[in-house]
Amino acid sequence: MLRIYVDADSMTERHRSIILRRVIGNADAFCVFAADRVLPDVIKAIEKDKAERRRPYRDTLSPEEVRKIGSGIHMEVVEKGKDSADDYLVSIAVPGSLAITHDIPLSARLIEKGLIVIDDRGGRLTASDIASRLSKRSNNALFREMGLFTGPQKRFDEKTIRLFAAAFDKAVNEISSN
Repeated sequence: MLRIYVDADSMTERHRSIILRRVIGNADAFCVFAADRVLPDVIKAIEKDKAERRRPYRDTLSPEEVRKIGSGIHMEVVEKGKDSADDYLVSIAVPGSLAITHDIPLSARLIEKGLIVIDDRGGRLTASDIASRLSKRSNNALFREMGLFTGPQKRFDEKTIRLFAAAFDKAVNEISSN
């Protein structure tokens, strides 16, 4: 089964649409979006996924049985607060799955749990590079506290979105082939 966990608090709608297109109608997919608010595009996708999953059974099952077929996409609204979505995702994550986040501390926790982790720019985070990423994050926070400007993060452009889509497809294919 393809399991995907998305730290959706800061994931753009473009990123979510790439993920959703891949999982809608896929009977082997289980995808959780965790955020501190309801994401309308995810709710709409849940309804579309239910319809796609129910379609093959409309002629063979009773209407009551068809309505029992749910979506493999889930929207988990967590309490507002630091790390609430992170803690939820870590608590339900299953080794051998895929997680998508740009949160470095969350990435470290998920990698330690045995997940494949990609960020929103198409980078794959591994156990061997997570320590340096955590250190860089800590240093940048210190520089910001000291009033030193580290510069804005590069905006998402078409190239960055394509890199994410390619990394996502590669990770999904890797998990699906195991």
